[in-house]
Amino acid sequence: MTTSKEWVRILKFVLFSASAGIIQFGSFALLNELTPWRYWPCYLISLILSILWNFTFNRRFTFRSNANIARAMLLVLAFYAVFTPATTCLGDWLAEDLLWNEYIVTIINMLLNLSLEYLYQRFVVYRNHIDNR
Repeated sequence: MTTSKEWVRILKFVLFSASAGIIQFGSFALLNELTPWRYWPCYLISLILSILWNFTFNRRFTFRSNANIARAMLLVLAFYAVFTPATTCLGDWLAEDLLWNEYIVTIINMLLNLSLEYLYQRFVVYRNHIDNR
């Protein structure tokens, strides 16, 4: 059963992720439209910008954690060591080889990131360090 406190945490995570999504989608659109680059460098740069934004705000305001920052960052790095190559390669294949719309591919990756990252941060990164700030 999910408590009201957990629903508030989920809502905060979604709102901060939405702000990171604006950064990601906006920077992706700029790079995609203003450079001759393939899908993958545009996606990768925009993903890194959103990761930095999202980690900072979710650690402080969503999970209200005083967990060791270096440890938390390494755990998030471990998540993205798997997520980033998978979505970058898959996205490039969908956009460049199968000719899917690159914005739709980016939105799919962003939604996948939203759900997986919440679960990972909630149950791995901050599992024993929530609301202890």
